[in-house]
Amino acid sequence: MEKIFKTLEEQVHILRAKGLTIPDEEYAKEILLRENYFFLNGYRHLFIESSVNRVFLPGTTFNELYSLFYFDRHIRNILFRNLLIIENNIKSIMAYHLSMKYGIREEQYLSPKNFVRDADRKRQVNDLIKKLKRQIRINGGQHQATQHYIDHYGYIPLWIVVKILSFGIVGEFYSILKSDDQKAIADFFHVKREDLLIWLPILANYRNLCAHEDILYEHKAQRSIQNSHYHERLNIPKENGEYVCGKDDLFALIIILKDLLRADDFYLLMDNLDYEIQLLSSKLKTISIEKVLNRMGFPSNYKEIVRL
Repeated sequence: MEKIFKTLEEQVHILRAKGLTIPDEEYAKEILLRENYFFLNGYRHLFIESSVNRVFLPGTTFNELYSLFYFDRHIRNILFRNLLIIENNIKSIMAYHLSMKYGIREEQYLSPKNFVRDADRKRQVNDLIKKLKRQIRINGGQHQATQHYIDHYGYIPLWIVVKILSFGIVGEFYSILKSDDQKAIADFFHVKREDLLIWLPILANYRNLCAHEDILYEHKAQRSIQNSHYHERLNIPKENGEYVCGKDDLFALIIILKDLLRADDFYLLMDNLDYEIQLLSSKLKTISIEKVLNRMGFPSNYKEIVRL
């Protein structure tokens, strides 16, 4: 069935027909116009009676729905700032290590001999090298720093190239490095190379989600992180031998950031998140903040991770 355009008045009528209380219709129409009915309606799931009876819980207000939407925007902005810090750190450390070891010219740091030599990964290595060279060729002339090196030196060193590479490409780049290079980069963060291999695609996924204002709080990553001492020390319960949270949810991202951010940055991150959680809690009437935290994968003692 083809979708039909709905006016603001019709959008309000649909929400009311589904049981949402809207005391101030003009305010609701302004928010719907600014934020888009489709995006705002994406936050309805916690307020719905059941998957069968898809109406709002009795007493649910437009303000509660919008508060969850607004909460998600704020925690998205908080996490985005910190994901950009990690992105810059990873890029800087990789560029430093590889430039020091292999050289600063493109033909040096992108030489196939610098990467894994497994026969079954030869195509992956060659494809990624081509992708990196294409990025350099296409984007090189679009940035002041890269153009400066082209004009004055005839090449772009890796510490400049990484600025024009996406986080996703950087993660792929790391995945084809020799294991000793992966270890040297992971050692800076005092983490295992095997963990960083899993974390980088997750970080890139969340970074892009935040950049495009997708729903964050209930997002599930495509991969699960490893069990850690954080799961154990926070006494996260298990079902069928697996931890019930902190594996592929938003709290899994928090665990990754705990290991990669500097201590003071992580403390500020958690302080900012906790402020938004408490603020949302004060605005919810129909559901509890525990229901939101559960969807986020946050255990009730989530704040204790700062001290671990």
